[in-house]
Amino acid sequence: MQRGNQTQVTEFIIRGFLDYPNLQVLLFVVFLCIYLITLMGNLTILTLICIDSRLHTPMYFFLSNLGILDVCLSSCTLPKMLSIYLMDDNRISFVGCMTQLYLLMSFTGVEFFLLTAMAYDRYVAICNPLRYSVIMNKRLCALLSLISWVIGFLDPLTQSLSISYSSFCGHNMIDHFFCDFQTIMQLSCSDTSSIKLMMKTLNLSLAMVSLVLILTSYSYIISSILKMQSVKGRYKVFSTCSSHLTIVTMYYGSAIFVYLTPISESTRSVHKLLDTSYSTVIPMMNPIIYSLRNKDIKAALKKGMEGRTGS
Repeated sequence: MQRGNQTQVTEFIIRGFLDYPNLQVLLFVVFLCIYLITLMGNLTILTLICIDSRLHTPMYFFLSNLGILDVCLSSCTLPKMLSIYLMDDNRISFVGCMTQLYLLMSFTGVEFFLLTAMAYDRYVAICNPLRYSVIMNKRLCALLSLISWVIGFLDPLTQSLSISYSSFCGHNMIDHFFCDFQTIMQLSCSDTSSIKLMMKTLNLSLAMVSLVLILTSYSYIISSILKMQSVKGRYKVFSTCSSHLTIVTMYYGSAIFVYLTPISESTRSVHKLLDTSYSTVIPMMNPIIYSLRNKDIKAALKKGMEGRTGS
């Protein structure tokens, strides 16, 4: 593969499990379980939302989007990670690596904006309950969802193209479980300072805008909750936000650390762990957190199981 006048690498080697030779089987089982739980959990919630009319509300519309996103995000990395162990082949083509990188960054961006839309939905439901159905109509929900997906996929496009046209003419070993941006940039023999600056500027700007909107929504939500006289009423209202708030804390906490902390020998393992967590563990946790704390989901699941048993 030729770019410019330099001989370029045509494939990368993903270290994957090589860093943990004594734990390869255990890691394979762990990642396989994570993937299966992610698929089953999210597909179960998607099915319940589709078949139960009580869940045809804006909150569950966004939750179904989040479920689709989580399946896509985990499928972007986990199948390749598992195949590395099964096939004993750590290679990934240059095009395959760039595609994985683009999809990973896109799905990550979409999640930021979906979480923002969900925060706005909770704000309207708690602060303007009488106008909730008017404000959060189907058209607005579809528009917020569309904006989340479109911006999520457009934002990393320029960055991904810039990375793909960088020169990779030497070391091709990716010290990660998948094609990670910071790790790939360390392998380039081009001057990547402008790409890194663009990456951090765009991603940090969008992430901070999203975070500010979420915090603004919750500031109004908390203000409304504090004005309530009943302690039981406060708890009931806040419990409707607890699942979303938990996911926001987990997602932003790991993502901000990964993107703002430079990779060094002392932090490499932590980076790999957090990188893997927000692309594999958090998509698995989303349906679990929403199911355990959501009476509507529990009721729909119980109804579905009773109907299946009765038939």
